[in-house]
Amino acid sequence: MRVHVVSDVHGNSTALARAGDGADALVCLGDLVLFLDYDDHSRGIFPELFGVEKADLIVELRTARRFAEARELARSLWHGMDRDAAIEAAVRKQYAELFAAFPAPTYATYGNVDIPRLWPEFAQDGTTVLDGERTEIGGLVFGFVGGGLPSPMRTPHEISEEEYAAKVAALGHVDVLCSHIPPDVPELCYDTVARRFERGSSALLDAIRATSPRYALFGHVHQPLARRMRIGATECVNVGHFASTGTPWVLEW
Repeated sequence: MRVHVVSDVHGNSTALARAGDGADALVCLGDLVLFLDYDDHSRGIFPELFGVEKADLIVELRTARRFAEARELARSLWHGMDRDAAIEAAVRKQYAELFAAFPAPTYATYGNVDIPRLWPEFAQDGTTVLDGERTEIGGLVFGFVGGGLPSPMRTPHEISEEEYAAKVAALGHVDVLCSHIPPDVPELCYDTVARRFERGSSALLDAIRATSPRYALFGHVHQPLARRMRIGATECVNVGHFASTGTPWVLEW
């Protein structure tokens, strides 16, 4: 059995269309939407609406951890616009391309920049969306937990610690624990390019220690200090920033 795993697609529909080649199934761990490409500030919803110069500025502020100033800039840019309508229209356009690129079968969960309420509109036959749920793939039980935790970035799909922990607990014992964010381990949460810690989940870490899945797979941290490590019997793997690599992580058994 061969499963390809991707995360942090961020608009790369071209590579996504090839991600399932040679695999029995594709697993996607979220962040389909591209709001702003930190490597190419001309790409994404933000520069499409406000231009590259404003994108350069907001990246500069966020990289310097001047989050209050970044939020104030964003508020000034959105003034007089229907923010929700503009974002939803742009996200719908991206989702139409991205969901059409999924091979069958695909098993997917949400990232912190996704908008879950729109997914049923675009998920086609052959795409199964799971969140706080389990499924069997090739005789192994996969559990999925979507979304992110509250952060200074205030991305669209951040949920409370309590809600996130409840979804983790609902999985029980699984062979492969799939989430968008990593367990709360410093080496797995630190982004070496952004030079900051991203949010990891203590509930995921507790579940790994308590139930010892074979694998814990995740994304979210684009340039992690450590891409993989063992926690007890569990192999923890950051499956990579698919938007930049275009290469899925391969799981075979």
